[in-house]
Amino acid sequence: MPVEFLTDEQAARYGRYASPVPRADLDRYFFLDDADRALIESKRREANRLGYAVQLCTARYLGTFLTDLSQVPEEAVVYLAEQLDITDPACLADYPSREQTRHDHAEEIRREYGFTEFSEHRPDLEEWLRAQVWTTTDGPKALFDGASAWLRGRGVLLPGVSTLARLVSQVRDEVTGQLWQALCELITPAQRANLEALLVVGEGQRSSLLDQLRKGPTRRSGQEMVRALDRVSEVFGLGLGQVDLSAFPVRRITEMARYGLSGKATLLRRHGSERRLATLVATVVQLQARTVDDALELLDLLMTTRLLAQAERESVKEKVRRLPRLSAESAKLAAAVNVLLEAAPAREEAEGVNLAQVWERIERVVPRGELAAALRALEELLPAPGSDDDEAWRAELVNRYASVRGFLPMLCEVIDFGATVEGAAVLEAMRSLPELIGRKKIRAREVDTDLITGSWHRLVFPEDPDVVHKAAYVFCVLEQFHRHLKRRDIFAPASARWADPRSKLLSGTAWEQAKPQALAALGLPERPEELLAEQARLLDATYRQVSGRMRVNDAVTVDERGRVHLRNLTAIKDPPSLVDLRKRVVRMLPRVDLPELILEVMSWHPAFMDAFTSVSGSESRLADLHVTVAALLVCRACNLDYTPIVKNGVTALTRDRLSHVDQNYLRPDTYSAANVPLIEGQADNALARVWGGGRVASVDGMRFVVPVNTIHARPNRRYFGRRKGSTWLNMVNDQAAGLASRVVAGTPRDTLHLLDVLYNQDGGLAPDIIVTDEGSYSDLIFGLVHLLGRQYRPQLADVPDHRLWRIDRTADYGPLDTAARSRIDTDKIRRHWDDILRVVVSIHTGAVRAYDVIRMLSRDGNPTPLGQAIAHVGRLFKTLHVLTYLDDEAYRRSIKSQTTLQESRHALGRHIFHGKRGELRQRYIEGMEDQLGALGLVLNCITLWNTVYMDAALDQLRAEGYPVREEDVVHLSAFARSHINVHGHYSFLLPDMPGGRRALRDPDQPLEGEEEV
Repeated sequence: MPVEFLTDEQAARYGRYASPVPRADLDRYFFLDDADRALIESKRREANRLGYAVQLCTARYLGTFLTDLSQVPEEAVVYLAEQLDITDPACLADYPSREQTRHDHAEEIRREYGFTEFSEHRPDLEEWLRAQVWTTTDGPKALFDGASAWLRGRGVLLPGVSTLARLVSQVRDEVTGQLWQALCELITPAQRANLEALLVVGEGQRSSLLDQLRKGPTRRSGQEMVRALDRVSEVFGLGLGQVDLSAFPVRRITEMARYGLSGKATLLRRHGSERRLATLVATVVQLQARTVDDALELLDLLMTTRLLAQAERESVKEKVRRLPRLSAESAKLAAAVNVLLEAAPAREEAEGVNLAQVWERIERVVPRGELAAALRALEELLPAPGSDDDEAWRAELVNRYASVRGFLPMLCEVIDFGATVEGAAVLEAMRSLPELIGRKKIRAREVDTDLITGSWHRLVFPEDPDVVHKAAYVFCVLEQFHRHLKRRDIFAPASARWADPRSKLLSGTAWEQAKPQALAALGLPERPEELLAEQARLLDATYRQVSGRMRVNDAVTVDERGRVHLRNLTAIKDPPSLVDLRKRVVRMLPRVDLPELILEVMSWHPAFMDAFTSVSGSESRLADLHVTVAALLVCRACNLDYTPIVKNGVTALTRDRLSHVDQNYLRPDTYSAANVPLIEGQADNALARVWGGGRVASVDGMRFVVPVNTIHARPNRRYFGRRKGSTWLNMVNDQAAGLASRVVAGTPRDTLHLLDVLYNQDGGLAPDIIVTDEGSYSDLIFGLVHLLGRQYRPQLADVPDHRLWRIDRTADYGPLDTAARSRIDTDKIRRHWDDILRVVVSIHTGAVRAYDVIRMLSRDGNPTPLGQAIAHVGRLFKTLHVLTYLDDEAYRRSIKSQTTLQESRHALGRHIFHGKRGELRQRYIEGMEDQLGALGLVLNCITLWNTVYMDAALDQLRAEGYPVREEDVVHLSAFARSHINVHGHYSFLLPDMPGGRRALRDPDQPLEGEEEV
């Protein structure tokens, strides 16, 4: 009997041919070399020769010998027969006629090819399994498959399925127990008591302390900031701040913490002591970072949207309010001055001007009293001499002192901050604020006057230069603290998102070890001379080629100021053959309910459901789990609650079952794992390969209004009106498959998160070419993307605003010579090359987030010296991109095509995400990632389902003699939706489908509400 974590189907597949052998595997495992042929040819009968070859290649491929060779797929037998010049592969049926022959052949194959028994390698396999269990979060099924592959790769004959399964379970249990024990040994009895208290539900309370600490801040207010800091203090008060988990595998700790942060306290209490305490240790250590992250995220939100932004808006309103009075009083003064100017020329030759006469003329226009009042009003309305543009909103900011008075004394006391040289003085001033806030009078000698610059000086010292205005000084320091915090000159070591990225950059031994392999993978040299020389030659040649072609390229012109203008692309009308083909293919797609579509895709790829493992790490014993998962995916992707899918008579669809599976099986890492077979299935489809090779991808954001209180949404009137929202950044390749995604608050520039999305890919080929829209462009990003081995091709808008850069000052580039006014500083690149490599390799190896690096390389919108060097690298590649964009219409259309593809996917996403007015109503970032991760997974299910059936429709049309033009097939879309029901009735029963597929519909029968795709 196999161990219970294996299903009967999985056990039956073990050591057997479960599916046709792919061509690549035939070439790898079933190809016969000269040594193979020599052994095989010694056999007399054709049946024996073919049987011997089948046994040999089966041992290579499956790691076992078969007693029934009829199980061997036909394509493998035919492949071997062709190599042996055997005309009739059916002769294999005669091979088992003598049982001893099979045993003799198997023994010879063992001896000649070095196949060994499992018992000889069991200790080595146990050691490998222990390493896998310790360092990864693989479940027993994945470990079982990995162990089978490990044995086959070393020429070890597979043991019985029960033997291997029990070994996997035994090693997994032992190593996991050792991990729990090691974590428990890190804590003292006092810490143990504190952890146990987290699960206790106090008298009169409805939730445990752990449940309360899990909930982060949601509102934007000073009082909420106080509560957020109290939460930080409470978590660190558990005494685990000094517990070091660096010796433990990050993935295992993260998995345990995820379980602790999502599992119910009642369930955690039921676990054994060691597992319970180990889970709580990992949970609290991760909760420490999360609480600091949440507090600083709230601080950033308060400063950005409630304090700075509102102060600026109020100052603008005040200026608008004063404008009528300012205009009226200015008109009076203007009239008086005009009289004075008219009187002066008449007395030019006199010794002086008769003042009484001048005043008489002025008072005829404006009475002297009104003139004096107008002058006083202007002195009040106009900025004082020496003020700057920021003084008005800073003065408004000072009026909001009550908003920060409550939490400022706690901030640096509760959260431990560090600082670079640039931020050290500001951090020191911030730490001294609590003492100053409690005093009535502050002298200038008691504050850091070097920080009081610009208009802050007038606000901090409004009357007496020795007496400090408390509120003004507080905001003077707080504004600079916030600015340095955002660019990580001030950082929180205990945080995950607000830590010091410099400390995470590779250095010392780690840098020396990672450097050779990473540079080889990225194709970067240790010294930049050869690279710069090669790119200089390419840039020069491209300039000359493009400028030479401008005589015939009427789409490009250069004005008298040296600015380049590019005519917009004209739309190419779809040919009638494409219009008809598109209509026929869409009409042929079977009608289907969304839940049935998901269940059907699940049936195609068993690995899809294998990805949905319990957060506790235990194996599922739930019957019809796939039905529950499909129902929940529909709920989340369609933005619905449980009501439309609950069916009390169906065990898999009861509310309790749905709630349990929702909390324990659906999360971002299971979505990522489930996406892999979908991406691979799309890549293997013939129609998808016509659309592209998977090497081109685009990254863009889909915006969602978030109407609930949360700190993970930001305002943007263009996308969200008067409300707040978040952005779902996602990457889609040219085969229409979604590869990766990320949720970010508000609508930040996509470039800030672009690289993190690229390095968070679920599966499939890593794209070589990255396309974005015109809003995602910067020289720094150009440099980083290309240094990381990708080509960056943003769509360009406002081409005249894009500067062209050159290396050779003396070169004459004809019509483009005046446009190429800026020069790339190659000396700066050389000086910073070592640091550039360290930054790039640190991002590539995952040592540091690209977002943090980009923040680190900028100072208030201006790059640091290192950032400037990377930007100069980017300007080289950017100029090549702009020149090609100007010169090659096909290049421009390919970029436009990929961005249009992603817009089509987003349109389908909007159609699916229809519930609750299409608004995202999650308060926490984890909930947003969960829900939008489900949407991405469902979009990939629809894409794959559509592609499979569209491919079948094309095959049928060709078979019926319909003229299918390949140039039309390229323009078909996988995002058709008129045949998919996403509203109302939801069916979770697959119909009878002979051959495993639904019947195609008649292409001559129009659809109800037919749409163009």
